[in-house]
Amino acid sequence: MQRGDPLRQLVYVSGILFLVIVVGTVGYVLIEGWSWFDSLYMAVTTLTTVGYSEIHPLSSAGRLFTIALILLGVGTIFYVVGNLARFVLEGELQQAFGRYRQGGKVKTVNEHYIVCGYGRMGRHVCKELQAKPITVVIVEKNPTVVAAAQGEGFVVIEGDATQDQVLVRAGIERAKGLVSLVNTDTENLYIVLTARGLNKNLFIMARAGEEGSEQKLLRAGANRVTSPYLIGASQIAQVLIRPNVVEFLDLATKREHLGLQIEEITIEQGSRFDGKTPCECGLGEDRSLIVVGVKRQSGHLEFNPGAEVELVAGDTLIVLGQVESLRKLESIIRSAGEST
Repeated sequence: MQRGDPLRQLVYVSGILFLVIVVGTVGYVLIEGWSWFDSLYMAVTTLTTVGYSEIHPLSSAGRLFTIALILLGVGTIFYVVGNLARFVLEGELQQAFGRYRQGGKVKTVNEHYIVCGYGRMGRHVCKELQAKPITVVIVEKNPTVVAAAQGEGFVVIEGDATQDQVLVRAGIERAKGLVSLVNTDTENLYIVLTARGLNKNLFIMARAGEEGSEQKLLRAGANRVTSPYLIGASQIAQVLIRPNVVEFLDLATKREHLGLQIEEITIEQGSRFDGKTPCECGLGEDRSLIVVGVKRQSGHLEFNPGAEVELVAGDTLIVLGQVESLRKLESIIRSAGEST
């Protein structure tokens, strides 16, 4: 029996005690011919060693059976009590119930993002998504890290993300995307393979630490692969070459600067924006919003499309503007799509 599942162990030891009581009850019924209630009473008082007088005279066979039941029962009681004490003193039972509560929370979420690995990068990704706000479910196998993530208010599934059942517990069938940010490329590769096998339509992003890993992760099923070292090096170079451009992009993309943001909004099927131009939708009248680009459903990206370009369902608007104006625009587009 594995030590890692306290609730299963609790069921196991409780089952042993129940089985011994059943054996004792059936034994008295068969040997002495007593009623089921009298036999159960005799079995329980014998096992608990509380002291009793025989409710019916015992035969020699009955006394031998009672001796065996006492020896078996005392050992069982000590085993059960010892395990219960360990569960309580070591906090295993509380942790196990916590994991079950976390699993219950996951069952209520849809269109969420699964983040595998809550290291330095995973923590920052989760904070950014939480600030959106976007529902995040973390998968982490280190118990200490799991406790830290739960303490920060995240829903966490404890386990190895390369295992099918762990990702299923994280609600991968209902998830919108998965980000694999564990320490090694090998683990990230296995996570991508497992996730793609469980959900063919899932958007998967993975971290690559070594050169050559990017193509392997893409072939395994990742939609996008990122290398923190390449991104960091590129960022440093851009700061040296184009410091003002970098400052502007930071202003528009980092959540510390809440006055201005770049957002992407997808045109839903049946939306009143479907088949219209930005000008016809009134975007040209709002000076606080600038349409930076349109990504077509085919994947083609049109930069600075102008006010007369036709929008169709599946297109994604990339808009720069004030946060409040962006929220109003997103609300209008979403509500228009839902009302049809």
